[in-house]
Amino acid sequence: MTARPVVSHQEWLAASRDFLAKEKEFTRLRDVLARERRALPWERVEKEYSFEAPEGRVALADLFDGRGQLLVYHLMFGADWNEACKNCSFWADNFNGVDVHLAHRDTALVAVSRAPVGRLDAYAKRMGWTFRWVSSGEGDFNFDYGVSSRPGEVGMDYNFGTMKVGPGEMPGFSAFRRGDDGAVYHTYSTYARGVDMLNGVYHLLDLTSKGRDESDLPFTMSWVKRHDQY
Repeated sequence: MTARPVVSHQEWLAASRDFLAKEKEFTRLRDVLARERRALPWERVEKEYSFEAPEGRVALADLFDGRGQLLVYHLMFGADWNEACKNCSFWADNFNGVDVHLAHRDTALVAVSRAPVGRLDAYAKRMGWTFRWVSSGEGDFNFDYGVSSRPGEVGMDYNFGTMKVGPGEMPGFSAFRRGDDGAVYHTYSTYARGVDMLNGVYHLLDLTSKGRDESDLPFTMSWVKRHDQY
């Protein structure tokens, strides 16, 4: 344990107020960033993507479930894997039950992976997840959105081409919008550390004196297990 100074209540209060000023500035900057994110240009989705869902084949437009906005979690579960990535599972634990709240703000949440839908359904039951999860299978969706390497590729350009990673699967989040013309538009994607903001457990740990407590581990997140394997 790294010891911190132990002070009187008045000194503690003064230090907390000083830090509060920094937190408020961060909150204001985050609000500015969110406004700039909402102001980003859109791109029209021209390709006809198809997904395997429990009820059969569905299109990207069907994933909106009648709503105007769609959030897609690119959940790492390769076509030949037996279970999803443990780190993606850690993230996905944060999504259970939020879909009803998102629905009341005109937004649908869907996870997309390449594994067959039957395997996704079995894993969701194991994890106790109830959010919608569909398979992109061998379709182009995962490849086009930069989270899966194509068969035979030795690697892929990840995070808008800023990172070169090995072949396989990577995580991400993408946002889409239904236009008044009925077309689907891609409005935003985030990858790598950009998905941190979607993990409530990390934000809770950031409030503690130990924080995420990962600096002394062989590699970040090596402590994470699927919640039924701790």
